[in-house]
Amino acid sequence: MRLTSPEFDNGEMMPEKYGYTKENVNPPLKLEDVPEEAESLVLIMDDPDAMEPAGKVWDHWVVWNMDPGIRDIPEDWDMEGGKGGKTDYGETKYGGPNPPDGVHTYQFRVYALDTRMDFSRAPTKADLEKEMEGHVLDRAKLVGNYAPQ
Repeated sequence: MRLTSPEFDNGEMMPEKYGYTKENVNPPLKLEDVPEEAESLVLIMDDPDAMEPAGKVWDHWVVWNMDPGIRDIPEDWDMEGGKGGKTDYGETKYGGPNPPDGVHTYQFRVYALDTRMDFSRAPTKADLEKEMEGHVLDRAKLVGNYAPQ
């Protein structure tokens, strides 16, 4: 599988408008080579650089039970064809980068699963990762950097 964005290349700076205190809209994403046998997709965006000072990886976007036929995720996506999970902002929608200092790295990861998941409430990233065990057919990652302006 492959995950890209027309707005930034892997490892490059993300445009300012995707920040939490800016326009707070998700960047457009493109998926390629999703396994035909996939039953659903999961999308996670997090900030591993938040370990200092937050003490944990900060979860910015959690989407589950995405339609495996999705190839284009538009900017400011309403998550049609997927369900929002709980982020560390306490929300079930995209929460953009908001690093307290310097440049932080943001990981966008997509997982193709051989199943659909069922939760009675919005799951966290940890809930999803536990339920995904043994069901991941393929995965892809895109990294973007962001710094306060």
